[in-house]
Amino acid sequence: SNPFEVKVNRQKFNILGRKTKNDVGLPGVSRSKAIKKRTQTLLKEYKEREKTNVFKDKRFGEYNSKISPEEKMIRRFTLERQQNYGKKNIYNLNEDEELTHYGQSLAEIEKLNDIIDSDSDTEERGTLSVELTAAHFGGGGGLLRKKASSGQQDEEEEKPKSRKELIEEMIAKSKQEKQERQTRRESALELTEKLDNDWKEIQTLIARKTPKSERKDKEVEKPKPDEYDMIVRELGFEMKAKPSERMKTEEELAKEEQARLQKLEADRLRRMRGIDEQANKKKPSHVSADDLADSFILDKDDRCLLSYKDGKINIEEEEEEKDKEEEEEGGKEDNENEGESEEESASEDEEDGAADSHSDLESDLESEEEAAGNKEQKKHKTSENESQNVKELDPKMEAAKSELPYTFAVPESYEMFKSLLAGRTIEQQLIILERIQKCNHPSLAVGNKAKLEKLFGFLLEYIGELATLDIPELRTIDKLVLPLYDLCQMFPEAASDSIKFILRDAAHDMEGVIEVKGRATFPGLDTLIYLKITSLLFPTSDFWHPVVTPAFMYMSQLLTKCRITTLQDVIKGLFICCLFLEYVSLSRRFVPELINFLLGVIHISLPKKQAQGYTVVHPFAPVGKNSELLLVCDKKDLESWQKQNLPLSIVTRLKETSRTEMNHIRLSCLALCFDLIKKCAALYESLPSFHEIMHPVRILLTQHVPVNAHPEQMQEWYRSALKELENKVKHYTPLICEKKKPVPLKQYTPKIVKVLEFGRKQGGSKKEQERKQLIQKHKRELKGAIREIRKDNQFLARMQLSEIMERDSARKRKVKELLGSLATQEGEWKAMKRKKGKN
Repeated sequence: SNPFEVKVNRQKFNILGRKTKNDVGLPGVSRSKAIKKRTQTLLKEYKEREKTNVFKDKRFGEYNSKISPEEKMIRRFTLERQQNYGKKNIYNLNEDEELTHYGQSLAEIEKLNDIIDSDSDTEERGTLSVELTAAHFGGGGGLLRKKASSGQQDEEEEKPKSRKELIEEMIAKSKQEKQERQTRRESALELTEKLDNDWKEIQTLIARKTPKSERKDKEVEKPKPDEYDMIVRELGFEMKAKPSERMKTEEELAKEEQARLQKLEADRLRRMRGIDEQANKKKPSHVSADDLADSFILDKDDRCLLSYKDGKINIEEEEEEKDKEEEEEGGKEDNENEGESEEESASEDEEDGAADSHSDLESDLESEEEAAGNKEQKKHKTSENESQNVKELDPKMEAAKSELPYTFAVPESYEMFKSLLAGRTIEQQLIILERIQKCNHPSLAVGNKAKLEKLFGFLLEYIGELATLDIPELRTIDKLVLPLYDLCQMFPEAASDSIKFILRDAAHDMEGVIEVKGRATFPGLDTLIYLKITSLLFPTSDFWHPVVTPAFMYMSQLLTKCRITTLQDVIKGLFICCLFLEYVSLSRRFVPELINFLLGVIHISLPKKQAQGYTVVHPFAPVGKNSELLLVCDKKDLESWQKQNLPLSIVTRLKETSRTEMNHIRLSCLALCFDLIKKCAALYESLPSFHEIMHPVRILLTQHVPVNAHPEQMQEWYRSALKELENKVKHYTPLICEKKKPVPLKQYTPKIVKVLEFGRKQGGSKKEQERKQLIQKHKRELKGAIREIRKDNQFLARMQLSEIMERDSARKRKVKELLGSLATQEGEWKAMKRKKGKN
């Protein structure tokens, strides 16, 4: 009826023939209906949530006819006992169980019947009985009252006893009780002894020792313990897990290592200066057991008075005073010696009876001479002791001087670094580098990182210098790679910058030589070692790396641009080929320069002949001055050759070698080339163009290499390389057109499309439409359920709040009533007080 409670649902478009259900809505009416419905259903359930009006018979076996009544009663009794077991009620006074303590009932202990006097010899000595304490400390009144309460009739007939009589009676009673306890104790001891004797007699009859033969049989009959039992026993003896200490951080470890090295260095310096640590330690003076420490004297007060002279602190006078005190102490000792000598001389004069007037002067002179002699002897002894100590300390000082220092500062220049390692063995150099890293760890100070980054550059330069010596120290370089690797792991950016700088300089020098001379030469041994170190420090399997990729490009330029004019060039080129195989061992990247160089090496080992079936590319020439660089014609050299490794140091010693050794080196180069071809075949066998790549090498090996002219060992290398090339199967995938779905021809039949009504979701088939309708219905029902649950929760919250408000209002009302009644009482009491005051 109220127009403000009516909600009109307007439509955008009026459609003919469509019936509208909810044109007009009444939200107030629907809300009141929902509340009414919830009060009848949900509120009723909420109020009766903890109430039950159904009785269930849960007695055991009540409706089971198969169990007899006696069995039912027994089972019910056991169930009742099980339920009540362990559930003791503190207020249950009908329990039959009795509590005990050490085998004695607590109820009997609380009665305190066993009263022991202090005169008894039992273990509980020192305790006093109630009667004794009442008699001694209570004045006897307590005992009198007790007697009066215990027997009133006797007191009426007899006279009350005096205090003395009561005490005598009590003493007699205690003695009687003591005697009874003693007799009981003695009788108990006699009984136990008798029982022991009887048991021994019976035991001899019962216990019979079995003979050894029977024992052995029994031992044999014992079954062996089961594996499970053995494992269980072992578990009992296993160590339990203990919490370990936490792992120390890198900074903590660096600090500990630095402190350790500093302590060792301090000890070394002390030994080097000849300071004996044991001499400095004061030996504890012997103290007897009878010493009462009366002779304890505080340390001497070394404080000096402050004095000034001419505006300056007077220190010299203090030193002079100290010297004077020392001289006075020495003089006192001399005077004591003089006194002793005088007494001796006086006694001698008395004995002789001849007294001379000048005897005192003579004795004084003699005593002075003796004192001077004593001083000289003391000085001589001290000098001898010092010389002995020096002789003892000399070898220790020399050993300390020869030791390496334990702490080092990072050198600021290459000259300082070189001087630090000069004249040291390789082990000492490694120790020095290790201690430099530990003493100057980046976590210990701010500038240590930059210093150690410089150290990496110094170490690289030092390795290059060792490689350029007349006799290169390759073993030293090999050992120095380890600290170089450690520094590279600590500072990868600085290490990569240093290596890139070296590679950039080498490439720039090669380009400059090509511009000037038109051809380049292979670099020195130091550059080759840097290329080897690069493969050790950085990952070579990456597709692109800021250090390895430039090194890769530089090595490929070396194999293509550097002319082969000498045997040293061949050895260097083969070394670069070995580096290439090491670089691409994981990535299997194809390197055409490697195959071309190996082909050229085999070509220069053949006699002059026109190349057929293969082509030789730069830096090799098919015909020319150096086309037979590895050719060996001497049969004796061929027969005496044995396979040997080619060290890099041989590059510097080729000028001094004989012709036979040169031929042996040529043959070793050829054997190494065969080995590298074999490795390349194993590395690149998965390439689809493997046979085309290795075709020139195969032709060269099969048609042009004079196998029979070479030694047997060389022939084995040749056959293994050729076998590796020929065993690879050709696997080509035929070219096939890509499979595509055929395009159908256009048809002219009309396509009938169902016209759907506007606003409805268009679907495919009928099943798809039904599925979508179900999904939409499910969504709608889910939303409605969530909405109803939310409204139910709100309704319950309102009901709970109303209950709380009612309880609070009732409580407030009661409190008000109490306060009002108290106020009226207070007023009445005050009024009565005022009336009394007036009266």
